[in-house]
Amino acid sequence: MKRRTLLKFAAGGALGAGLLPWWRQREDVPASRPAPASLVATPPPASPPAKATRPDRAERIRRFDEDLPGDVTLPAGRWPVFLATLARLERVRDLVGHGHFALLGFDAMLRHARGHASVGAFPPDELAFMEEIFALDARRLGFEGPRVLPRLTATIPVAETVKVPGTGNYLYRDISLALYRRLRRDVGESLILTSGIRGIVKQMHLFLAKTRRTGGNLSRAARSLAPPGHSYHGIGDFDVGKAGFGRANFTARFAETEEFRRLRQLGYVRIRYPENNTTGVRYEPWHVRVVSA
Repeated sequence: MKRRTLLKFAAGGALGAGLLPWWRQREDVPASRPAPASLVATPPPASPPAKATRPDRAERIRRFDEDLPGDVTLPAGRWPVFLATLARLERVRDLVGHGHFALLGFDAMLRHARGHASVGAFPPDELAFMEEIFALDARRLGFEGPRVLPRLTATIPVAETVKVPGTGNYLYRDISLALYRRLRRDVGESLILTSGIRGIVKQMHLFLAKTRRTGGNLSRAARSLAPPGHSYHGIGDFDVGKAGFGRANFTARFAETEEFRRLRQLGYVRIRYPENNTTGVRYEPWHVRVVSA
């Protein structure tokens, strides 16, 4: 895809200035996803509700999976394009397979979509939606980490990657693979790779899928998952876990395992998001820091 001028929604707004006319900032904490207006009859309040104070970073991390005052949410009117975009991304994933999807670039994704009727080309409104999600200032969501992939069309250098047997995940051949092998040697074979390289497309899908699970709360999603362009998985980091521990590997319970205890005893291991980190992300004891930038 040749670089296009970023599309704008009919509501207007300049992406270059970081303005998103469609998002809504939560002042109180209603139900995660609003019911259709036709189904709800709400009497007018006797007086305007008082604004709730946005929690500080430490409290937001502690309550990472709650709807909080100040959170940014998708308004009901954006749900149709949001769900259509997410569904098309999932059709691309099913077409190319989960492993290749992790390495897939944005332009290649568009070609796959156009070339397969089972997916269908991304229409302008879905392209615009993904571009706005990518371009938004993540600090508005409470995510304070840097943008490490500056372009939506940034690609993974596939020739520099290798698929790790038995995991379905890829790592960069140089420092990431060497570190993973060293960890397995020092901790034991019960330490496994649970997530490796994730390009822009994979991160976009994960972030939108998380947003769906939070009922449209973008800030709540960003407390658990870096917005697309901000994930260190794109440039070297990876996740580890305990064999047979399943989804608990992505919870604080991993910090209670013998594998994590051994991991922390190694003087050369750094965790990307420790407790009380400064990026606004929940504690992730499984996320191994590979790159320092």
